[in-house]
Amino acid sequence: MATEYERKRLENIRRNDEMLAALNVRANASILTAATKRPRDDSTKSYKKKEKQSKPETPIVMRKSLRTRGLDPDSVGLPNWFSDYPKRIPTPPHQYSSAPMQKSSARLLAPLPFDKAYDGEGSCKKFVEIMLGTTASKSMVKDDCDDSVGDSSSTRRRSSRLSNAVVQKEEPVSSSGFVKKEAFAKKSCRGKLVTKDENGDSPMSSGNDCLKKEVIKPEKIDFEKIEFDREPLSLEPHNVARVVPGRILVVKFMPCQNVKLVAAGDKLGNVGFWNMDCGVEDDDDDGIYLFRPHTAPVSSLVFQQNSLSKVISSSYDGLIRLMDVEKSVFDLVYSSDDAIFSLSQRPNDEQSLYFSAGYGMLYVWDLRAGKSVLNWDDLHEHRINSIDFSPQNPHVMATSSTDGTACLWDLRSMGATTPKTLKTVNHSRAVHSAYFSPSGLSLATTSVDNYIGILSGANFEDISMISHDNATNRWISTFRGVWGWDDSYIFVGNRPSKGIDVISTKLKRTVKELQDPLMKAIPCRIHCHPLNVGVVAGSTAGGQVYVWTPK
Repeated sequence: MATEYERKRLENIRRNDEMLAALNVRANASILTAATKRPRDDSTKSYKKKEKQSKPETPIVMRKSLRTRGLDPDSVGLPNWFSDYPKRIPTPPHQYSSAPMQKSSARLLAPLPFDKAYDGEGSCKKFVEIMLGTTASKSMVKDDCDDSVGDSSSTRRRSSRLSNAVVQKEEPVSSSGFVKKEAFAKKSCRGKLVTKDENGDSPMSSGNDCLKKEVIKPEKIDFEKIEFDREPLSLEPHNVARVVPGRILVVKFMPCQNVKLVAAGDKLGNVGFWNMDCGVEDDDDDGIYLFRPHTAPVSSLVFQQNSLSKVISSSYDGLIRLMDVEKSVFDLVYSSDDAIFSLSQRPNDEQSLYFSAGYGMLYVWDLRAGKSVLNWDDLHEHRINSIDFSPQNPHVMATSSTDGTACLWDLRSMGATTPKTLKTVNHSRAVHSAYFSPSGLSLATTSVDNYIGILSGANFEDISMISHDNATNRWISTFRGVWGWDDSYIFVGNRPSKGIDVISTKLKRTVKELQDPLMKAIPCRIHCHPLNVGVVAGSTAGGQVYVWTPK
């Protein structure tokens, strides 16, 4: 017989069930659960992976060891000098020294054909046609350039670097006009000054001259079609796409005005190309082509200056590959057991590669000879995160390092074992980038200590530190401030607002912020189109690329 307590308990349960049934709580809970599920946005472009072919079923084989089968072992066992503790392994005897243990890796130390490297859906035939149809003359010369600009000196300047088409322009001091500005190129000597007039005549020059000053002649390229100061930028839905599956470490525009193509490298070793000219209604080809030439994070992507159908990539797997579209292959340029953290090329020198490997090591690789011609083992105390060259004086190189410094070097005086720097900028924490401005007159450094450094002046003697939140976490790439289309603005990611901050070098503060509801992640790595003013690409940890364009 139930006690009074049990009868009261059963009565309370019955009363609660009646109340829940009257309120219809369970039905409302199921409706709320369905409403809170995040809908999938199928309108955004995304790469498509190859469908994996189903493997044929194989019969299950029960394996038994030699011991359980009563058989003798097929080897003599481990050598007597073997140890389970790697730090305590003694030197192996002489009979084992001829076959050293190789580092286990899945990387392929050979040319990689497109059919094996391509990891997207369908075929990359259209991508090959686009790349082969892009010539250096189309990429570096505007359609409205005057024929008088076609002399050899101006042609060399235009092909010097990705953003060099803007480098040799008059620097705007306001949104309404341009004025001439003198550029200084430093040389490590005794401090003599040589001044060149507009005709190129030098009143005094010698082999020991150390500074050169020349007037930059403006080229006949019309960049006033789009005034960045006046025209607002917008983010359209068709300019958003997921190009690669992993976190993006490098994003670059192809330096071509006629073809809008973005390249991105992620932490999984993928290199994706996005042809933005493909329409949204084109179901057969969304313009995204995914390759996997590396087995580790891709650290750098460089378009060859005079042959845009060739793209050089470096990776933490220790490989440098040259994507040759004409041959449909990723050629192997260099291999090492050390990770390659950065790679760059000097203006007007597409046969030399400058890259950092391991901790503080810098190499100069000759593509023609296929060997290293110079190397420095301790240029920095830690890894080198970026390498850049002055567009005005290609002999001046800038490096940034995790050791908390950014340094300027003169390649003409770096033959010594311990080269001396022209200038050193000290931050309290790691410096992840040091980039020259389009004119070559300024240098911008980005550090984890929440400062962006600006070096300016004839000898980069003026240093300004602009406060900016550069803190990131392990899931997103570190911020790197990049220059716009002149020396006026620097673009860098904004973590709290998931936007892009535009910092004025004159006012030393953030003056604009690019935000849009379409941008749902933090744009960590940014690149400004070298030939189209107002076109900015921001890449995220999810493999998305957002391209801002003028309205």
